[in-house]
Amino acid sequence: MTASKLNLASRIAASLIGGYVFTWGLTAFGIAGLVAMSVDFHEAETGMQMLAFLIFLAVFLWAFATPRLARLWLVLAGGGLLMTVAAWTLQRAVLA
Repeated sequence: MTASKLNLASRIAASLIGGYVFTWGLTAFGIAGLVAMSVDFHEAETGMQMLAFLIFLAVFLWAFATPRLARLWLVLAGGGLLMTVAAWTLQRAVLA
């Protein structure tokens, strides 16, 4: 496999897998944050899920526009995992 094909395959994987992880983390963090600010859970969930469609689209397009592949993976996968852990921590603090 040539470097060009490997680069494209990595961008496709980053846009789909990394974009999903980033969107999931942002959605979970947003819901936990809104619930912590006394917003009804179902309203927070609906609002964040509607926003998630736009976030995923933006992240998907950014995956093909950014020149640095390492930064792409770091932001999408790393940021998504970090926001998921932060959401989990915030949710446990709210429920305690």
